Amino acid sequence: MIALFSFALVVCASSLHAEAQDGGSRTKVYANRGDNITLPCRLEGQSSLFGNRIKWAKLEDDSSETNVLISMGAHKKTYGNFQNRVYLLEVDDNDATLVITDLDLNDYGTYRCEIINGMNDKIVEVDLELQGVVFPYSPRLGRYNLNFQDAETACLEQDAVVASFEQLYGEWRNGMDWCNAGWLNDGTVKYPITKPREPCGGVRTSAGLRNYGRQDKSNSRYDVFCFTASLKGRFYYLIQPKKLNFDEAVNTCKRDGAEIAKVGHIYAAWKLQGYDRCDAGWLADGSVRYPISRPRKNCSPTEAAVRFVGFPDKKQKLYGVYCYKPQP
Repeated sequence: MIALFSFALVVCASSLHAEAQDGGSRTKVYANRGDNITLPCRLEGQSSLFGNRIKWAKLEDDSSETNVLISMGAHKKTYGNFQNRVYLLEVDDNDATLVITDLDLNDYGTYRCEIINGMNDKIVEVDLELQGVVFPYSPRLGRYNLNFQDAETACLEQDAVVASFEQLYGEWRNGMDWCNAGWLNDGTVKYPITKPREPCGGVRTSAGLRNYGRQDKSNSRYDVFCFTASLKGRFYYLIQPKKLNFDEAVNTCKRDGAEIAKVGHIYAAWKLQGYDRCDAGWLADGSVRYPISRPRKNCSPTEAAVRFVGFPDKKQKLYGVYCYKPQP
């Protein structure tokens, strides 16, 4: 008998907007992957930004920062992955708002705007949150086989990045329950429990994020929590007259002008688009899964979930295939 495993969560509804916090010194912006967004920053009052130094930086989890854009009058420089994707909006002489185009998964995080003129300096921090979904992942080798570098690679291969503490915490608050410990992007290892039970920290413990703390990134091995965002293409089940083995599944998607879908694709389609299909299908990592957003008899009757059938022998002709066609 094939064992079925499920994972269900609720993601907070997100939209593109900003909300002021902490007396206007901090804002939060919600967006989708691929959006062009603005991170607000202004110097209010009589002063003008002309001749001031403006610095935008992204704050990293290790307390370091990555330069995004530095402006001094007409001289502007952008850095790293932000080159050719960011610019200052400059709607008037007091505006230091940053525009980021074509958002990707790695753009998630906190940004700091510094306006420096020696008299009326200002610092604004903006939290950029992407609409998305967190999912637990372990490879074909099985549970607890990933060091931190392996975890990063595993998520990237599934169109995802390693999730942050804030992302996992948000999912736990919305009902996520998973009893396998996984890496987060700050090098800590945690797992979310909403229903305390003996195998998952004990029945006498409180619900919450079980915390293993920081682990040796090279030698410690766990699963990983990945984060992916809205799709920039079409996810679909490719109807075929017969069941396929893995190689046939890959080639079938190619003949349809697509690629075999990744685990991140199926989770994003399920959670963010409500995709529902009661047919088990191959995915790019060799796993077989199917997404259920409307629970019913014989199709995840108790919860909405992405059902995990397992990593079967790739020669078995027992399943269909899920494909993904990127936008041109």
